[in-house]
Amino acid sequence: MRRGLTLGKFAPFHRGHQMLVETALAEVDELVVMIYATDVIDVPLQVRAGWIRALYPTVRVIEAWDGPDGYGDTPEICREQENYILKKLNGLRITHFYCSEFYGDHVSRALGAIDRRVDEARVAVPICGTVIREDDFANRQYLAPVVYADLITKVCFMGAPSTGKTTLARTMAERHNTVWMPEYGAEYWLKHHVDRRITLEQFEEIAPEHNSREDALTLQSSKYLFCDTNPITTYVFAKDYHGSAGPVLTRLAMEAERRYDLFFLCDTDILYADTWDRSGNQKRKWFQDQIVGDLSERQLPFFRVSGTLEERVSQVNEVLRQHQKFSNVLDIRQSMSATKCHKSKCETGEANHAMHTDGNSAALHSRR
Repeated sequence: MRRGLTLGKFAPFHRGHQMLVETALAEVDELVVMIYATDVIDVPLQVRAGWIRALYPTVRVIEAWDGPDGYGDTPEICREQENYILKKLNGLRITHFYCSEFYGDHVSRALGAIDRRVDEARVAVPICGTVIREDDFANRQYLAPVVYADLITKVCFMGAPSTGKTTLARTMAERHNTVWMPEYGAEYWLKHHVDRRITLEQFEEIAPEHNSREDALTLQSSKYLFCDTNPITTYVFAKDYHGSAGPVLTRLAMEAERRYDLFFLCDTDILYADTWDRSGNQKRKWFQDQIVGDLSERQLPFFRVSGTLEERVSQVNEVLRQHQKFSNVLDIRQSMSATKCHKSKCETGEANHAMHTDGNSAALHSRR
């Protein structure tokens, strides 16, 4: 039984790591990957381990939460690392140890395994985690899509028709030198509606295409992807049109609860644009209430933005300034001063319940 081992922080897991894993998989019967906790990247260990499991389902992943902090080639550090690895393996026999680092020598000897160095000079894949962390956008060709997508903060703007979602999403993308996702549902409706209506079956076609386009844009994004609505909005439209939503849309609307990192609700305090494809200002109010009610039912935290475009941009930027990917949005302390945030409120999913700057909130729901 040939059993390989490789280990590291994989912060992030890049093409060099993939080369290491794929080389091992071609040479051994079973591969074990030990992944360490680290603070050099904000991505949690579970997520980094999930990348490996998604890309290589046959690999056995060991999450090393309590790994030693030391890194170097002193006798003390080597002994500490060796003892930890042997303890974590719990008697599991390793025949080949794979790495691209100096420690391949002493770890393989401690394991009684063959020392397999792979691209130690970084010739085949000229990249390292440090360089990627400095500029993941410029080096995204070295990251698998599943990895790069988790480095992008996805920001979704919601609200009734004519609440400024499109303008805000486009403007935020311009200000942050990234891309934005237009509302596919509006495009679909304009192409397929009959007497301003589409069928329940047609609603089922919108969310999958929206997600597909959004996934493609995610890989072109730099730090942020700003999205004009999501499947939850389509779900609310379907219920408003037909009193129900189909199974595909219902499922994708539920998945959308975790698909985005930040939700913003655009307020109805701006002038209503009474175009032919809209149903009037009174309908805007009703639809806004339906969206707030749906978010409340889902217990999704969101930030309300209002005022002029520049005031809304300022409010969103203040949240982005404090936000960290994979953090609890309720930890954000948003400035409520009149000069920075005209009337910005952080909702916890209960209509009109604002989070105060001292952190008091009735919401216990936290998102990844």
